[in-house]
Amino acid sequence: MTTEYRVALDREACDGIFACLVRDDRFVEASDGLATIGAGERDPDETVVATFDDDRIEDARQAAAACPVDAISVREGDDE
Repeated sequence: MTTEYRVALDREACDGIFACLVRDDRFVEASDGLATIGAGERDPDETVVATFDDDRIEDARQAAAACPVDAISVREGDDE
């Protein structure tokens, strides 16, 4: 079963520890040494937001839980 959900990554809070990359391979290292979401769009405030409709919400939740600076949030639905 698929779930629609939104993942937000606050790049200003990110320290480039990359615990998220180990939990969810959609997170990648950007050229500036911080994490980003491959399919995400960057807001002016340096938040990367991606919306998914798949069965991988638990991967995203694990990435968020692993982030020591709490830079990642996951919410069901696509509302902002």
